[in-house]
Amino acid sequence: MRGRHPAATYPAAAALQAGGALASGASHNRAMHLPFQPPLEPMLAAPLAALPEGDGWAYEPKWDGFRCIVFRDGDQLVLQSRDLRPLERYFPELLPPLLAALPPRAVVDGEVVIAGPRGLDFDALLLRIHPAESRVRLLAATTPASFVAWDLLALGDDDLRARAFDERRVALTRGIRPDVPAVRVTPLTRDPAIARDWFDRFEGAGLDGVIAKRHDGPYQPGKRGWVKLKHARTADVAVAGFRWHKDESGSGVGSLILGLHDDAGTLHHAGVASGFTAAFRRELVAELAPLREAALDDHPWRDWATPELAEAAYGRRMPGATSRWNRGKDLSWEPLRVERVAEVAYDHLQGDRFRHATRLVRWRPDRRPADCRYDQLEATPPYELAQIFGREPDGLEREPGGR
Repeated sequence: MRGRHPAATYPAAAALQAGGALASGASHNRAMHLPFQPPLEPMLAAPLAALPEGDGWAYEPKWDGFRCIVFRDGDQLVLQSRDLRPLERYFPELLPPLLAALPPRAVVDGEVVIAGPRGLDFDALLLRIHPAESRVRLLAATTPASFVAWDLLALGDDDLRARAFDERRVALTRGIRPDVPAVRVTPLTRDPAIARDWFDRFEGAGLDGVIAKRHDGPYQPGKRGWVKLKHARTADVAVAGFRWHKDESGSGVGSLILGLHDDAGTLHHAGVASGFTAAFRRELVAELAPLREAALDDHPWRDWATPELAEAAYGRRMPGATSRWNRGKDLSWEPLRVERVAEVAYDHLQGDRFRHATRLVRWRPDRRPADCRYDQLEATPPYELAQIFGREPDGLEREPGGR
């Protein structure tokens, strides 16, 4: 999961950040009768350039949603995000199916996702982070979420984190009821050829790549003990503006605002490039200064450049729109004459924009902004998500060994 939720932190999280003892009961008033209490730092994955192979590896699709560790004790549920915050109020429709599908006392690691007609819909997840309960419940009814489980960390009184992944996987598939549509166990294979096929074929459904896990590996909270292979590509984009760095307004560029043209020649806001070093942020100020002169005279987005129009455009993906994560966050932007082309590295496209922030590779003075079009991007056909949420595709194992 990416981003930070504007939800109240667990009482235990504050103790964790302060280095003190964990409080019990998470966002509830009573302790849970489990081997350990929430919150729990999730295990993470380190990036690799190639898929590891050998007898010791198992492979799973990398889901693109909100990381979620579910703690269940009878009728009590805690849904914990990657950053140790509660998710229950944002996904009320998941509580009944989780109670129906999970063992009576268990801790399960997984991902909250929303499957739309074109694959996983991360934007629909972002819309759930809303202060109004009525809005959340409306979205829960119109775009319901699902939970994809991939690890069982506790069962009854047993803490399973030190046990081998294979053993935890068997317990997971046996412990979760298969007839609850909103709760699924992630596919798994031992065959690297199938994993490579997933890497190519599942991308059209919005999945992020492939996760590789050691058969004998324990669950290591907060450690990058798994590995991940993600999609990486480059594209030529028109640079249409920038935002100041949050701590260096006027002296450091925080991100470049990128555009791509459609077939009709309209420039669309396609995402941002960020992650610059402090030195490069300052270099960019001088680099872009000439392009700031008279930038709005013929800018294709000049109607979005005032705070009033930006506020009126709330909810649309354009420079200056209010952030869905934090409505008070300043996303004002500085326009540039659209004369500069950059090559950026990206993982994949979602709809008409880059799913994550891109990385600046180099400037392309040999390219024209008008030639930065969507048709240069590699497209993958949508994979039928019903194959995962309904029945598993051929070649997938519900448990190690093909069970």
